[in-house]
Amino acid sequence: MKLFIDTANIDEIKEASRLGLIDGVTTNPTLIAREGREFMPLVKEICQLVDGPISLEAVSSLSNDMLKEARDLAHIHPNAVVKLPLTRDGLIATKQLATEGIKVNMTLVFSPTQALLAAKAGAAYVSPFVGRLDDISHWGMDLVEQIITIYDNYDFETEIIVASVRNPLHVLEAAMIGADIATIPFAVIEQLIKHPLSDIGVERFLKDWEKVEKKNKR
Repeated sequence: MKLFIDTANIDEIKEASRLGLIDGVTTNPTLIAREGREFMPLVKEICQLVDGPISLEAVSSLSNDMLKEARDLAHIHPNAVVKLPLTRDGLIATKQLATEGIKVNMTLVFSPTQALLAAKAGAAYVSPFVGRLDDISHWGMDLVEQIITIYDNYDFETEIIVASVRNPLHVLEAAMIGADIATIPFAVIEQLIKHPLSDIGVERFLKDWEKVEKKNKR
């Protein structure tokens, strides 16, 4: 399973890249706004840091406006992927962009039938938001499992990005059921690394090694 980082923070992207764990980046208007920087210099810097798909979200509502904005975003960098919402206009724009060779990540997906339509429209990626479904007492990972079944049934090439990830269990479940990608915040990446038994084990080994060194110095 590929791991993307869900952020627009340069320091987080650099640190995740240094760990060698990141295959791509997803951003959205909220994450971009949080950085307090001009859009174009920020996304160009992100594209230079990660050699993988970089999802950049269009903010237009109508298909014609989406198409114009998407083409502009796609020209920022060869790895740029355009994020469009799963709406009627989003589907229309995605269909056209697919014919132009522009990759689309259809976002804000909350049902398996929406994911089916995204694949039929030619989306390169589909992003089911599992955390937001959990928030309203729906089991978000059930949606991912349903999408996997549908895509396997019909050999769709659209890749599934498990999004709105809130904790390590979301990542584990995504990997267990065979999702293509999980896009995760930096805080969750840090949680994946840590385990109390690992910390205890390292501490114990170091204490034992100190005993060895003391004996060697006698």
